[in-house]
Amino acid sequence: MSEMIDAAVKALAAKLSGGFDGVAKFVIPGEGAIMLDAQGARAGDDEADVTLTAEADVFRAILDGGMNPTMAFMTGKLSVDGNMGLAMKLGSVLG
Repeated sequence: MSEMIDAAVKALAAKLSGGFDGVAKFVIPGEGAIMLDAQGARAGDDEADVTLTAEADVFRAILDGGMNPTMAFMTGKLSVDGNMGLAMKLGSVLG
């Protein structure tokens, strides 16, 4: 597992202290994937209700608050596959 994934899991776990209502997956090409569910955040590549994909720099900016997840999606920097409502819910937690 990459250092990027380790750091992202820690940051997401802090933001989602009560877990997440649904199953979401963040895919960072070349780095790995992160699962978000009722137990919180963890490294993994399981089935999910929604999959969000972004390059490492975009993902880092979203986590740091430097980039709005909705704007990242609208500008094509973040792709979403699956349950759009769940993606929007996750965006509000991260944003």
